[in-house]
Amino acid sequence: MTTEYGEDLLAGLDDIDWASLDHAYGYADDVPGQIRQACGEDGDARERAWNMLFSNIFHQGSRYTASPYTVPFFARIAIAGPHPARSSALTMLKVLAIDWHDEYDLPGGIDTVAWRSVAAEFSPQRLVAWYDEQIAVEANPERRRGLEETRAYCAAGGTIDDRASSLVCYDAVRAELPSLLCLLEDPDSRIRTQAAYLLAWFPEEGVRSVPEILAQLDRETDPQAAATALVAAGLVGDHTLIERLRPWLADSEPLVRWGAATALARLVTTIPGAATGLGRDGLVPRIIEELTSAAVSLAPQPGVKFNDGNLRGYATRSLAPLAALTLDVT
Repeated sequence: MTTEYGEDLLAGLDDIDWASLDHAYGYADDVPGQIRQACGEDGDARERAWNMLFSNIFHQGSRYTASPYTVPFFARIAIAGPHPARSSALTMLKVLAIDWHDEYDLPGGIDTVAWRSVAAEFSPQRLVAWYDEQIAVEANPERRRGLEETRAYCAAGGTIDDRASSLVCYDAVRAELPSLLCLLEDPDSRIRTQAAYLLAWFPEEGVRSVPEILAQLDRETDPQAAATALVAAGLVGDHTLIERLRPWLADSEPLVRWGAATALARLVTTIPGAATGLGRDGLVPRIIEELTSAAVSLAPQPGVKFNDGNLRGYATRSLAPLAALTLDVT
């Protein structure tokens, strides 16, 4: 498929040996056709293709050896694909990277250090070595065959631990983030919102993404996109952002004020020393005031993906660490 930009979105799709890769239902040789349909002209076929991809390469949150190979194509579709497919591609990138972390890793955000530490124990390389040891001493032919089959799966890049297999996809999406930063300037506010939301889950890329998110904020006119960008900055930034984000607490839009308060709450409660001295200038009480108001009155916002759009619940979760915060008021 050639886009209006003259780029072949699916270049290299047939160069991958999909039949040697797996997904939830077996070999992944059907994936290239599904990706083609996912950015085709037939709306019904396109929707079916996205549903099939969601089911087979991300079945109930599991990732497979085929899953990371789809990521570069989804990134291209998100950037330059047919308009109806772009949002779906961003959704796929999000779920392949972090599945439902947005429901259980808030308000602190993704802890990639802990995730990488656990996943390292179950890397394909370590598993292959372990299976080699077991095969060498296994006398039972049936058990030996089972061990050999699982060893072959790991040697092909598979892993028996979901945390390790999901990290492979996370890093595949992370590798595409530099090219996706352009979406923060997209004419479609929904794409800008989704792009900022995706960036929120990659703290290791914060040095690169935070300046782009701040630039988006300076020009943003859509409240949902602005609120999402604020929360994203708070999740991947550091204490140097506190004064930069503070003015949005006075925005005329309640949703934007919630985004600012949520970002600032995360910064002052999770970064050592960030809250020092803030008791004197009223920032923390102002954050608490805004989050309390949001917890009572802010309507659900399906377009703001954090906590599945339940921003009242997110506000409540952000308030809990603030209640235990010890401030330097001397």
